[in-house]
Amino acid sequence: MTMSAQKGKREVTSYSDWMSQLPPELHNIPLFNLAIPGSHDSMSYDLDINSSIIEPDQLKRLSWSYCARYIVRKWSITQEETIAKQLDAGVRYFDLRIARKANDTNPTRLYFYHGLYTLTDVETVFRVINDWAGKHPKEILILALSHFKGFDKKNENQLHAHLISFIKTLFGSKLLPMTSDPTLQSCWSKGKNVIVSYGKTNPHRELWSQIPYYYGNSMDTTKVESEIRRVLEKASFKYFFVCGLNLTLPDNAGILLYILRLCDNLTNVIQRSLPRLLRWITQQAGKTPVNIVASDVVTRDDFVSTVVKFNTLKFGKA
Repeated sequence: MTMSAQKGKREVTSYSDWMSQLPPELHNIPLFNLAIPGSHDSMSYDLDINSSIIEPDQLKRLSWSYCARYIVRKWSITQEETIAKQLDAGVRYFDLRIARKANDTNPTRLYFYHGLYTLTDVETVFRVINDWAGKHPKEILILALSHFKGFDKKNENQLHAHLISFIKTLFGSKLLPMTSDPTLQSCWSKGKNVIVSYGKTNPHRELWSQIPYYYGNSMDTTKVESEIRRVLEKASFKYFFVCGLNLTLPDNAGILLYILRLCDNLTNVIQRSLPRLLRWITQQAGKTPVNIVASDVVTRDDFVSTVVKFNTLKFGKA
């Protein structure tokens, strides 16, 4: 390799700041065209064993049972590391499912959930993310808020207003308003590095509309691959979109085939499947557009480095 070629080539050496290490050729392409690693059910490492059961519906009435809560928890945990460690590992998209506890004495306190509520409340986690964003101003973070469980007609408006106000106040000037074709360079020049996608219709220009999330809705990796491939080959994307490599438990009696396995759990099942899914998405990225790639157990199996490398491979800089 010549000296000029060596000078032109840049490799990511630290995934805690991988966006700032991408080659200059990628600084001015839309973020919708970058490959961005994301985590599915990002807060599920924090599930509270003493929480009431939120889902699946068939088990809600067994919330009184520690055994039932234990089973739900071990089949709901999809991430192993904290948000801060996911950020350090290079994850830049976060799937954050918001919920309100029915009998909480604090009228505006919110949590995350996946089967059970989390131990840590929303505002505490957002402060951690805000602190991290302040220390890494060139890393663009995408927070996808959705579901809003327990937001009933009586308190819905109040809860949304409080949450949106908190987001705008906390992240402040870091928030990137919804705009067409944002790039790394345009975000850096404006000092913006937090994008909040809010899964509800809202009039706030600081918040983005819901980001489409495509997944296979199956525990079968072949079906996951087939469904995502079908979408990628037919759709035309001019906005953020997510390819979800996550496996999904059945929402019928078929779930018993999994949760009654005493010596297994969702994390183990995912770990056995992820290498194959990563090989498949690597091949797919050479054929169709790929934007955000979300997965479970994102700190394992070179998930982040594999997705980030799609960027240099795609633009001939490998």
